[in-house]
Amino acid sequence: MASNEQQLNLFKQGLNWALPSLLSDNSAPGMPLYDRSFLTAIIGLMCFGFVMVMSASMPEATKLTGDPFYFMYRHVLYLVGCVVIAFFVLKFDVSYWEKNSGMLMLGVLVLLIAVLFIGTSVNGAKRWLSIGPIRIQVAEMAKFIFIVYMAGYLVRRHGELRENRKGFIKPICVYGLFALLILLQPDLGTVVVLFVCTVSLLFLAGARIIDFMALILLGVITFVLLVLFEPYRMRRVTSFMDPWEDPFGSGYQLTQSLMAYGRGDWFGQGLGNSIQKLAYLPEAHTDFIFAVIGEELGFIGIIMVLLALFFVAMRAIRLGNLCLKMQRPFESYVAYGVGIWVCFQTVVNVGASIGMLPTKGLTLPFISYGGSSLWVMTAAVMLLVRIDYERRLSLVQAVQGRTS
Repeated sequence: MASNEQQLNLFKQGLNWALPSLLSDNSAPGMPLYDRSFLTAIIGLMCFGFVMVMSASMPEATKLTGDPFYFMYRHVLYLVGCVVIAFFVLKFDVSYWEKNSGMLMLGVLVLLIAVLFIGTSVNGAKRWLSIGPIRIQVAEMAKFIFIVYMAGYLVRRHGELRENRKGFIKPICVYGLFALLILLQPDLGTVVVLFVCTVSLLFLAGARIIDFMALILLGVITFVLLVLFEPYRMRRVTSFMDPWEDPFGSGYQLTQSLMAYGRGDWFGQGLGNSIQKLAYLPEAHTDFIFAVIGEELGFIGIIMVLLALFFVAMRAIRLGNLCLKMQRPFESYVAYGVGIWVCFQTVVNVGASIGMLPTKGLTLPFISYGGSSLWVMTAAVMLLVRIDYERRLSLVQAVQGRTS
């Protein structure tokens, strides 16, 4: 396993130099067997998300159902589901995920195929599988399971990946199959997230620089072609570049979002006092909830939210760093993958709402309304809690073994 420690050595040293307090190992005998600050940040973000979903969704809920608390009630059920998912994920050893990563990947592929035939269509996109009263967005599951699969593959085929192109191409083929099925829904945002996670993990695994650069170039070219040959994607790009050219058409959503930020000023208008959520800003409780946060809580509020999300991502990367020191490569790759996923999805969601990136339809982690996103993110971070628990437990057992 020495090569697994060497492959991330440069990345680890850079993070330790830049963020020593977040990445250092403060574990000591007598400390709890989980990261309390990490878990507190996640629970805090979910509670904050509940409050903001309730605030942002009332006008839309009243318009659609006559009940201003309709989306709030559903969000409560989603949070209850998060508790159930957390319980089950924490019950399984990390070795279960490593041993069954291939089967989990095949299961998600079957679901991605099934959703194209029996899925529920919303706004022209067929992304959801209906199981009784529950609708599951399979593409969200694909993000998490693909990271687990990639972590398992990189551990099993690390030598092959570094030595020849065949080991590099295999995970790219799996990614290509995932991307094709997801694009048929269509969902370009999820494909971009998967691509970033794939590139990042291959880089950390020590892929050859020629293969790595070729993959990035191919990804950029493919993305450009997907935008150029799909009219609605092209409209998103053009409207993002100059939303005020058509403020009541293709640029409407972004201009309303920018108005919300403008009204927020430094300290906001106060919780519940947003004007843009009153049927002006579409998707105010989902993709553009950050604009409502900016309007109601101001610049200080959005900085606090971003710091909390950044803290979660950095603690995940810190966990990957600590697992690497203990010769746990699978756990390390999973932690790095989840940290990169949370960070990138946050950047894309915030960037789209402030006009720095085209709209991609990605939720704000732990905060936006939506059961699938919340449930999958909960499963991902609870797996990190389980990884940290096993890591700390092994340290305690090692200390007890030396003292006995």
